[in-house]
Amino acid sequence: MNLKVNFFFENARQWKEEFEQLRTIALSTELVEDLKWGCPCYTYEGKNIFLIHGFKEYCALLFFKGALIKDPEHILIQQTGNVQAARQIRFTNLQQIVDLEKVLQAYMFEAVEIEESGVKVEMKKTKEFEMPEEFQHKLDTDSVLKEAFETLTPGRQRAYLLYFSSAKQSKTRVARIEKYIPHILNGIGLND
Repeated sequence: MNLKVNFFFENARQWKEEFEQLRTIALSTELVEDLKWGCPCYTYEGKNIFLIHGFKEYCALLFFKGALIKDPEHILIQQTGNVQAARQIRFTNLQQIVDLEKVLQAYMFEAVEIEESGVKVEMKKTKEFEMPEEFQHKLDTDSVLKEAFETLTPGRQRAYLLYFSSAKQSKTRVARIEKYIPHILNGIGLND
């Protein structure tokens, strides 16, 4: 138990009992408890294995390499189509967690075994992401912008492509692109 993580559990307004039960199960694995991204995160030899987090509709365990976990119970959820490695197990009440305790422990231990093995999730390459035609046109007509975009890290490139292409209307895509051109030119990521 890490005392700096206590604030998360003590200040939870929603899912308090569920969080406490998930913490009890997590601590039974003897993983290291830490606070990352404002959430309890459980690590093995410095590598993130899973975290506990909550949303309005549910609380969840998020396994960082969940895509590699065998899921005989069919409880792992891919949050969105753009999430490549992580998977969640969602809960809407305490009894669900109690009923799944042994299964959750097994998934936690499997996640550690995956980390120990060194296996990595095969990630899509940036060029496999949809390139909005409005942004492609900008890159084709502005060599400085193209060079700046190509020097961004692959993660930053993907974030921009996902954000630009998620707009349904062309005028919205154009507005988003125009807004973030200065960021790209300055080497800044979407969320920096």
